[in-house]
Amino acid sequence: MKASVLTKYGLPDFIELKEEQKPTPGDNEVLVEVRASSINSWDWEILIGKPFVNRLMAGLLKPKRIKILGCDIAGRVEAVGKDVKQFRAGDEVFGDLSGCGWGGFAEYVCARDNALALKPAGMTFEQAAAIPQAGLLALQSLLYNGKIHLNIINREKKILINGAGGGAGSFAVQMAKSVGAEVTGVDSTEKLDIMHSLGADHLIDYTQEDFTKNGQSYDLIIDMAAHHSIFDYKRSLSSGGIFVMVGGSTLRVNQLLLLGPLFSIIGSKKMGLLLHKANKGLDLMKKLLESGKVVPVIDRCYQLSEVAEALRYFGEGHAKGKVVISVEHNDRT
Repeated sequence: MKASVLTKYGLPDFIELKEEQKPTPGDNEVLVEVRASSINSWDWEILIGKPFVNRLMAGLLKPKRIKILGCDIAGRVEAVGKDVKQFRAGDEVFGDLSGCGWGGFAEYVCARDNALALKPAGMTFEQAAAIPQAGLLALQSLLYNGKIHLNIINREKKILINGAGGGAGSFAVQMAKSVGAEVTGVDSTEKLDIMHSLGADHLIDYTQEDFTKNGQSYDLIIDMAAHHSIFDYKRSLSSGGIFVMVGGSTLRVNQLLLLGPLFSIIGSKKMGLLLHKANKGLDLMKKLLESGKVVPVIDRCYQLSEVAEALRYFGEGHAKGKVVISVEHNDRT
């Protein structure tokens, strides 16, 4: 089978299209003929080898345990292990493989059966592949700490989403609007239009305005790429408000881990780091998609032979929504 293989850390140029052995599913695994995959920030971080903690997972000096990137996939089941009961050959599936070995930038991949779900009806493989990690990061951030955020949203409170024009952010805007929230989207100039089209009530261009200094306060702040001080976020929360960091620099993550629990204990404002749980909430996500309340936003599609180019574009930070990899098969009908 063909696969885009990461040969060493650093640049997209270190991704090579190679011929690899087609995997064989274990007893509780499913062999999937991959039809599409998508790029997430985690792919980029493993590619460049930063932050360093990713090397503990992928390989210390060079990629060993994760050589084929791509955790979000959609495809068709080709074979199942003897203990797999919920899938059979021919089923169209999608899921996040970050908990069981990655490998989506290839023609075939094996995945644990609990990492997959049936593809939403009526969706293309490309649309389905854009969903699992980004969509669930958005959903899990909105439902962070149980039902607290769900209650906030239902009372039509004010939500700010930083990085609202990207993969997870574009899902978060739609989910928040679907339940009546007043949403402020923050991103770069070039992404203002996409945030507006998704329903954001207020738009902030971070190149022109710092939302932590505009005097506004929010009941919920979700930050996809946190760069501000935890003190800035605290100042921007209303009484009883909640801040959720989905991604950010190592400095900001460490600051939140150190001070967030203290602030949450001594005051009314809660501050926490979202720990992504692969595929948790995928059934609820399917319902939102099938209802039409949420749709994946796809910026560009690339072929399997163009993964390096796709990662280069993703790394520039210009993508509006998701960057998707289409996987062609010679016998595709």
